[in-house]
Amino acid sequence: MGRTKFKRRGSQGLWIVMIGVAMATGGCAQFSADGGMLLLQDIASNELQKDIVKIENQDDAAHVRDRVNSLLSGTLSVDEAVQIALLNNRALQAAFNELGVSEAQMIEASLPPSPTFSLARLSAGGLVLEIERNVLQNILGLVTLPRRREIAEDQFHQAQLRATNEILKTAAETRRNYYRAVAAGQTVILLKRARVAAESLSDLAKKLGETGSLGRINQARQHEFYAQVSQQLAIAILRHRSERDRLARLMGLWGDDINFRLPDALKPLPPRPMRRDDIEAQAISSRVDLQLARLQLETLAKSFGLTHATRFINVLEVRGMSNTEWERVVETDYELVGGNLRRTDTTVTEKLPWRGFEVEFQVPIYDFGEARTRSAAQSYRQAVNLLADKAINVRGEAREAYQAYRGTYDIAKLYDGKLVPLRNIISEEMLLQYNGMLADLFELLVDARSRNQTSIASIESQRDFWLATVDLQVAVVGGGGMGGSMGETGGQMAAADGGGAGH
Repeated sequence: MGRTKFKRRGSQGLWIVMIGVAMATGGCAQFSADGGMLLLQDIASNELQKDIVKIENQDDAAHVRDRVNSLLSGTLSVDEAVQIALLNNRALQAAFNELGVSEAQMIEASLPPSPTFSLARLSAGGLVLEIERNVLQNILGLVTLPRRREIAEDQFHQAQLRATNEILKTAAETRRNYYRAVAAGQTVILLKRARVAAESLSDLAKKLGETGSLGRINQARQHEFYAQVSQQLAIAILRHRSERDRLARLMGLWGDDINFRLPDALKPLPPRPMRRDDIEAQAISSRVDLQLARLQLETLAKSFGLTHATRFINVLEVRGMSNTEWERVVETDYELVGGNLRRTDTTVTEKLPWRGFEVEFQVPIYDFGEARTRSAAQSYRQAVNLLADKAINVRGEAREAYQAYRGTYDIAKLYDGKLVPLRNIISEEMLLQYNGMLADLFELLVDARSRNQTSIASIESQRDFWLATVDLQVAVVGGGGMGGSMGETGGQMAAADGGGAGH
């Protein structure tokens, strides 16, 4: 009598149940049609009145190229420069790609944990054949999936806010560099005219010296003034080129496109400054980085709740198993028939089914999750304090930005309305006195030097006002740090003081 044993183990019905549950809980995770860009486009339209495009194919690239070429065809305004930067800046495009990565990570985090399948085949001399199949499912991951999905969605919204901040930052930096580039070009034009006048004075001093009408010291003063103006012009040209290059980089331009045209002068000051009595409240409600900090705190609170709920169990897994065992028995009988020995083999198959499951869980027996819980609690409290500190800083930055805005406006208005007109009157009268032989060449030189200093300081005061305007927008809405216009204002005030010393 012989025996052959066949054994098959498998998680039949339980397999179907666990896989069905996993598919049901993860079936709603889908990619958005716009990849999260719709919110960014709305913010760019409402806050900046500009368009943004995520370049994903050749058609998008061609559309952007045509739009940029159209904007570059004329003299660039500040709004046109910002629009080019938002369309053509590759770092901003990379931020949009990062948003796509964040969405993919959100979808991945929203899916249930995948089951683990195992298959084993064992044999022993052909008499015993055993096939074992199992499926292992992380039950803790399924139970906590709704909360983990909420956290993943919050993290995606955080990525949207970070991309929004990059949009605002790109726009702000473009505006700053635009104003700096135009102011630098305006200074170059002013100094070129000043150098022509200084050259005329230098030539006149040389001729008067040849006739003996002007001493050597006064001749040297005129020649020195001409050299100083030439040196200032060289520095201004270098600065102008640098500012244009920075602006070109922000707009994503290279090659022949860097020969874009800018206006010769900054636009005039507004008739009156803006009033922002509720500047702090506006900043608290609108700042993108503060919104991001709030959302991060909410996400951390949800994570803390998840940590607290699972503090006693780290891992909970269920393994479904079933075993169906077929046993084949061959019985051999011998019978003497007609003097012959006859052999008869009878095969009997027996089926022995059994089913079961295995639960596997990990318990932090040494601290029962106390370390994780305390760490999460401290992280949450840390985030609360950082958010409060951020709110205080946002209020202070808004106040500082508005004070700088009003202060630079008053300074620029003083130059535009009083100092420059008075300096022009003084220069006209000085020229009349010189022509009437009531003033000498040295007094004319002092007046020319003072006129140049006042004119340059006036340009810088206008530049500082427009930079402060950008900083005020950043302080209220977001988009990076302060531009430091007050530091530049301090420099131009020192120059103004130097000009006054020449009277």
